[in-house]
Amino acid sequence: MVLSYVLINVELGSEERLLAEIRKIPQVKECHRMYGVYDMIAKVEADSMDQIKEIITWKIRRQDGVRSTTTTIVME
Repeated sequence: MVLSYVLINVELGSEERLLAEIRKIPQVKECHRMYGVYDMIAKVEADSMDQIKEIITWKIRRQDGVRSTTTTIVME
């Protein structure tokens, strides 16, 4: 199992919609809005690094209103 935290910046006004959409992704175990440099943080679990890459690239980053992401991978 690969665990990743994705820090997300979004367009102003799209926070609530994106929070709901990202929470619908099965591999996203948690997603929260935040104060500070980033607008949201998502906890993503997958079976492999390839799956993590696919989820972030195609299911999170492609959401309308996502400006940027920073991905961290948890060490075992």
